[in-house]
Amino acid sequence: MTSFDLSAFLPYQLAVAASRISKGFSELYRAEFGLTIPEWRVLAHLAQSDQVSVREIQAKVDMDKSKVSRAAARLETAGLIEKRENLEDRRLLDMRLTVKGRDLIARIVPIADAYQAQVLAQIGPDAAMFRTILLRLLEER
Repeated sequence: MTSFDLSAFLPYQLAVAASRISKGFSELYRAEFGLTIPEWRVLAHLAQSDQVSVREIQAKVDMDKSKVSRAAARLETAGLIEKRENLEDRRLLDMRLTVKGRDLIARIVPIADAYQAQVLAQIGPDAAMFRTILLRLLEER
């Protein structure tokens, strides 16, 4: 037996904390809007840009392409996004929010902001330093 303590292992701690925070937020938007985590992530990324491909979202959110594709299909069926052929690479589809999708994002953002404020309050006076360190960890290597 080794003296390895999984509960003190930083990668494990970060993964558990991220999972708990993500699930806590997902409970709010699932209850209110019926969205899954992959659907929320697709919508959030589309809200930040004019158009994005499944491949680009998959790379940014570290989520399987199949999950992104299924989420996008459900969002398209719900009328929240639209897909268009990429003019530069016809093998790709670009996605963008519809008016209905932008309206939904506008309703979710205040909930997201309030949830983030709760998490930061839980971190306390070290929140600014925590965010600085977290950004450093998230930098591409």
